[in-house]
Amino acid sequence: MPFARANIIVIMAVATLAPAQGAQTSKAVPNFSPDSITGWVKTPGSDEFISPESGPGPVQDDPAHPYVSNGHPGDGGRLDGQETVKIADISNPILQPWAAEQMRKANDEVLAGKIGFTARARCWPAGVPAFLTYPVSPVYFIQTPKEVLMFWEQDFQVRRVYLDVPHSANPKPSWYGESVGHYENGDTLVVDTIGLNDKTYVDNYRTPHTSQLHVVERFQIIDSGKWIEVHARIEDPGAFTTPWNAIQRYRRVAQGPVQELPCADNNEDHFHQGLVPIPQDDTPDF
Repeated sequence: MPFARANIIVIMAVATLAPAQGAQTSKAVPNFSPDSITGWVKTPGSDEFISPESGPGPVQDDPAHPYVSNGHPGDGGRLDGQETVKIADISNPILQPWAAEQMRKANDEVLAGKIGFTARARCWPAGVPAFLTYPVSPVYFIQTPKEVLMFWEQDFQVRRVYLDVPHSANPKPSWYGESVGHYENGDTLVVDTIGLNDKTYVDNYRTPHTSQLHVVERFQIIDSGKWIEVHARIEDPGAFTTPWNAIQRYRRVAQGPVQELPCADNNEDHFHQGLVPIPQDDTPDF
């Protein structure tokens, strides 16, 4: 069975839970899920990170091959709806030589006509921090005294953040790693993630990483609850020359209740383009 559906029943059952205060009564808790219909949509509409004003930042498009999304023109998209391919700027100094060379080969393949891999298109988990690049469909939050769940509606990709606990001594590498978090200043959720496997990319420019990847994200509610701004710090001494920072923004939408949007249905390589197969799990979880 395609594992893209694995969390549907649980999510649909609990999506209406209000954020619990309970054990958090000693401090203010930001409310990312005030009701069962509030979601957060990444803005602008493309699937990229926003660079910081200064200092090392994420890989962006190659200036010789500028990327234009098929989103709304107000978000940098095109009126004709035709998206351009993603060609990474491998001159970004954050990249270690092996990473830049791997990305150069991927660039060459795309320029030669191959379809570039994106996790969301092939139903694979995005990992962290690439979860922040999921576009179009909302991200929803579920808050309890002990954990925060974030899930992207379009494929029910789920992250779990365990509150006010330390990391395990040796977390087993996984797609979304081990995330622990805490609240700050009544408006911010701080999430610290380690234990990530090396099977994902950190973005949609196919930027690789190793299992040494460490990501700290600060989800802050701003503008009277209309927006979430995320500041992420990424470090991986196995893939990057220096820690770097990225930003993401989400606008609040009343788009629930959550819909079932399975990715894997009818998502084969119909035109024989050499697409990465969708993930399969032959062992049921029940």
